[in-house]
Amino acid sequence: MTSPKEPSTGASTGASTGEQPRAPLAGARSRWTRLLLPWAVAFVLCVVLLPVQLNLLVSDYGLGGGLASALALAQAVPLLPAVVRPLTAWYVIFAADVAGALALLSVDLGKPLLWPFPAPVIVGYVGLCLALGLRERRRTLLLVWLATAGATVLLGFLGPDGPHSNGIVLTVLSGVALVLTAALRERHEVNRRLLAQEAISEAERERRTLLEERTRIARELHDVVAHHMSVITVQADTAVYRLPDVPPDVREEFTSIAATARASLSEMRRLLGVLRNEETRGELAPQPGLGQIGRLVAATGRAGTPVEYTPCEAGVPEAVGLSAYRIVQEALANAVRHAPGAPTRVSLSADGVALTVLVVNAPPPAPPAGPLETSGTGHGLVGMRERVRLVGGTLDTGPLPDGGFRVAARLPLTEKEPT
Repeated sequence: MTSPKEPSTGASTGASTGEQPRAPLAGARSRWTRLLLPWAVAFVLCVVLLPVQLNLLVSDYGLGGGLASALALAQAVPLLPAVVRPLTAWYVIFAADVAGALALLSVDLGKPLLWPFPAPVIVGYVGLCLALGLRERRRTLLLVWLATAGATVLLGFLGPDGPHSNGIVLTVLSGVALVLTAALRERHEVNRRLLAQEAISEAERERRTLLEERTRIARELHDVVAHHMSVITVQADTAVYRLPDVPPDVREEFTSIAATARASLSEMRRLLGVLRNEETRGELAPQPGLGQIGRLVAATGRAGTPVEYTPCEAGVPEAVGLSAYRIVQEALANAVRHAPGAPTRVSLSADGVALTVLVVNAPPPAPPAGPLETSGTGHGLVGMRERVRLVGGTLDTGPLPDGGFRVAARLPLTEKEPT
């Protein structure tokens, strides 16, 4: 028996905290298992043990009807609230069991009758111990068992000592029930915490992957922006030499523009020093664009992957060209990894509004035993999405019905806020 409700506090299996442990059935997927099963078991125990115990006390032990009814009710009915408050139910049942044992001393125990605990009492008490083990802390369970053992020993001194004394049976069975259910609860708790930690680790890994991609994209865009700032600086510095008869106020304006551009370049160099770590400090080559995609496709073809390439001769912003190059680069790398030898088509087209990048690979000629690389970082699609988001475009990726894979990106050619 266990509670159908989850405690609002965190779980703890140790004896040093005051937090209520979670019951194993609290995380069950089935509503029947989580809510109805504990109550069903408690109800069955209650309705079965109550009349059996009452009849046994009256017929076999010879107790009066009033006393027998009070004892039977106190020993069986608290099994129902034990589903949610097992320790409170234990106080009532434990006191009733001890009182019942003392009441049986007033009857003739010469017949072969069990004492101090009739069989229904043992069954109900073991069921109660199952509920305790699933809900209470180790320290509480130990105190419960010590109280049970102590009461059994004290009753042994008060009553007759014969072959029908069963106090040791109750002590052993209750101890076994407490140990087994406590072990089950703690195993459930360990598994729950492990799953929670795995979920946290996976979320952190995804977050780290996203941040790494954003940092890499920022480093590349720095070079693009720095180029434009350099052009602005040069044009502002040389304007007074290239343009005759420049008024003094315009000359001062050009000088101010050049100074501002140089200051911006200095700040960007400091930013670059933060973005570039020791491993990437040598990334100083010009960033690629649409013009380098042809060489990328040719290199992939020489590696054994047939690639059909449709270039685009339209002029595009450098950020868009860089994003297109990286998308094609990652898509071709994925095709080589997961579909080696599969025919691949790379198509670039511009309609004056946006640049469309399409990379489609067919199924591999023969089913591969496995991907060529098994230690990928998982950055590919993340990087594509970040680059597309940066320029305000859209990305569509997914498998094809024939077993191939498709990557389609639409990158606006005009400035647009990222979504």
